[in-house]
Amino acid sequence: MAKAVNKNEMSFLDHLEDLRWHIIRAFVAIGIAGVIAFMFKSFIFDVIILGPKSADFPTYRILCNLSKLLGLDESFCFDELPFKIQSRKVASQFSVHLWTSVTAGFVLAFPYVIYQMWSFIAPGLYNREKKSARWFIIISSFMFFLGVLFGYYVISPLSIRFLGTYQVSEQVFNEFDIESYIGLVRTSILACGVMFELPIIIYFLAKFGLVTPDFLKKNRKYAIVLILIVSAVITPPDVASQFIVSIPVLVLYEISILITKIIYKRELKKQKR
Repeated sequence: MAKAVNKNEMSFLDHLEDLRWHIIRAFVAIGIAGVIAFMFKSFIFDVIILGPKSADFPTYRILCNLSKLLGLDESFCFDELPFKIQSRKVASQFSVHLWTSVTAGFVLAFPYVIYQMWSFIAPGLYNREKKSARWFIIISSFMFFLGVLFGYYVISPLSIRFLGTYQVSEQVFNEFDIESYIGLVRTSILACGVMFELPIIIYFLAKFGLVTPDFLKKNRKYAIVLILIVSAVITPPDVASQFIVSIPVLVLYEISILITKIIYKRELKKQKR
């Protein structure tokens, strides 16, 4: 067990020991949530993971109705995606089941992981800042889950639909390995979850004086280029998908500028006192 010491008087090694226990607690929570996810195999795979493969997936229905309403190309109106998912290795399905459960465990346990992170850095903050811990955990978790939902309902189906129907020749059929398919879904979900934490990251950078509103405004054009590059990496190579992904990230960037303005004004008021 970790020693009950005053964290303000802890040595560097004591801080490392304290960090170790916070990491252990976070991993235990992920492990417990992962075991629960492992037990619900049918729901995790048939409903969630393989959901974007079905023509009845909500995203496809919405885009189909929207394209009909606007008189656009009805490429999202289909009865079945023309590809199959298969397992090519002996232990592939068990391995996929195991690591998907770990990923689901991380997503489910994210609020507790954030809580452990906050518990480690909180002793170095002012009492007023410590009181905001509840809001930090709630907002961080909300933004992460919002990103996960965006990745699942927007990025994953757009990528699966584009790559699943793309053919260089009618003689070549798409038969994807289960690891490749799940890797695409997992990357889309986690990448968006992390991207939606941008305002939280900017908040702490601004808090430590590493970022200012002027800096973010001055480098907005570079940020836009970077966002477009990231959008191009995590989405299929078509302009519409990249545009859909880049819009919320650009909005988050503008929100980050507002956050830095608020923090900057507060710091100026403190200095004048």
